[in-house]
Amino acid sequence: MLRVISGKYRSRQLKEVKSTSTRPTTDKNKEVLFNTLGQYFSGGRMLDLFSGSGAIAIEAYSRGFQKCDLVENSTEALKTIKTNISSLKIPAEDLMVFKKDVFAYLAQTAEKYDLIIADPPYKLNRYDELIDLITSRQLLNDGGIMVLESDNTYELSEEYLDLRKYKEKILGNSKFTFYIKEKT
Repeated sequence: MLRVISGKYRSRQLKEVKSTSTRPTTDKNKEVLFNTLGQYFSGGRMLDLFSGSGAIAIEAYSRGFQKCDLVENSTEALKTIKTNISSLKIPAEDLMVFKKDVFAYLAQTAEKYDLIIADPPYKLNRYDELIDLITSRQLLNDGGIMVLESDNTYELSEEYLDLRKYKEKILGNSKFTFYIKEKT
């Protein structure tokens, strides 16, 4: 069972997606991710791509993000996300859930984000396309952070347009790659 690690909903349990098509981010990896990003946030907008159970966005919201958008295409995962949000009594307008292909969502959204976290299926192998879409559409605010979770052997570029890699963390089979958007 997943849980919220810190913040307003600390220690609350979350349901996992009952499917082999999703790979939940473990509590240990989630803790490392948020310790690297910063413990707590004061406001801001976050985008969770390939949301799975919604645990990453819920953690970000619990730690102080004001609004989180979750994008997921799996019907089973969407049911789990809605169950988790409902069980915590989080207002629907604070965590907006979109049943959509991630690439289609990125191609049409007009929102700008302070944090974007993407945890695509490792076999998808479309990281460059994902990053190019985010950067070309200017979906990350100046000073904003993007985090990609990948297989620990996958090598991502040091820079993409106005994004600069500033950190990598390898945790077992997973790797978090952190980018910051340079101020223009």
